[in-house]
Amino acid sequence: MIYKGKAWKFGADIDTDQIAPNHAYRQADPEAGYVFCMKNQDPTFATSVAEGDIFVAGENLGIGSSREWAPFYLHKCGIRVALAKSFARIFYRNCFNLALPALVCAETDKISKGDELEIDAVRGQVRNLTTGEAYACDTVPEHLMTMVADGGLMAHLKKKLKKAG
Repeated sequence: MIYKGKAWKFGADIDTDQIAPNHAYRQADPEAGYVFCMKNQDPTFATSVAEGDIFVAGENLGIGSSREWAPFYLHKCGIRVALAKSFARIFYRNCFNLALPALVCAETDKISKGDELEIDAVRGQVRNLTTGEAYACDTVPEHLMTMVADGGLMAHLKKKLKKAG
């Protein structure tokens, strides 16, 4: 699966409270709380992300609480891949569960906000179409990418159960 989009670059230690602030999912319609995603770091983020864009960060993306709202809000904004030097374990798994591939890339510091990226998650390749550089990232097993293509864990399980009859 190939992803192509604009990079939204953030630093290290982006926690789930920054991605999904507490007040955002405590509203009458918690799904609409995505408009508060990353608001303290970039007030225009949630309204400026285009479908297919890529979230790029340093170390420890998704530290903090294990709230699933964080990857849900990124996905709801239009982010289709999270690329970071490292991830909090629960956040990493929640990303895949919610159809948002999370890829480890040691060279995210070479990526700038607005760079056009092309990512092959299965082969573990990131191409920066703006600079012409290429970076390696961890590969994602095909079974996880199938789950992502199916719409996340729950949709994937429903599909498998339906096939099983």
